[in-house]
Amino acid sequence: MNDDSRLRSWERRTTLPLFVISLLFLTSYAVRVLDSGLSPFWDKFWLVVTGAAWATFVIDYGVRLLLSGRGLRFVPTHPLDAVIVVLPLLRPLRMVQVYNVMKERHEEPVLSLYARVITYASMTALLLGFASSLAVYQAERGAPGASIRTFGDAVWWACSTLTTTGYGDAVPVTPQGRTIAVLLMACGLALLGAVTGSFSSWLLQSFARPNERRPPER
Repeated sequence: MNDDSRLRSWERRTTLPLFVISLLFLTSYAVRVLDSGLSPFWDKFWLVVTGAAWATFVIDYGVRLLLSGRGLRFVPTHPLDAVIVVLPLLRPLRMVQVYNVMKERHEEPVLSLYARVITYASMTALLLGFASSLAVYQAERGAPGASIRTFGDAVWWACSTLTTTGYGDAVPVTPQGRTIAVLLMACGLALLGAVTGSFSSWLLQSFARPNERRPPER
């Protein structure tokens, strides 16, 4: 078995378990951010869960680095994976791999291409918005001059940022918050472009005449 086959085999076996672990990571992180009244025991418990999940992501990246057989050349060819190891809250962006694994278990896709794109974009936006709300709330609460003081403010900010609306009533003031904002704006533009392009293509297909849907004859 060559390096590519071993790497694909590893990814098929670990994608779904890692997705579950990413949800566990998000849950533990959310509990520690939102519940300020945790007892020392539960605070330490959820901290251990968060650290263990993060360590799992690092180990997975290291194993895939070795199985690729390309050494450090693997890093520039998989930039998103490297970013996710540093910022595990961006793990929802790898949901497309979960879909690819599930697709291999069915001969035909359950949803059409347009429905798959919109479903993936919607779920990614939901998870990414929630994760960004937690991160920016943790960075901004208590900061001097902060306009994001509650988790509700953070959710409102994430929604307006993801949709590229940007009302300006809630803005991050800390370096960490502004870094999160830049990443969220980039992801929002990408998701919005994917949904808009898919919807436009569906409209063209729906309103095209039958002879226009056929490919041109050679």
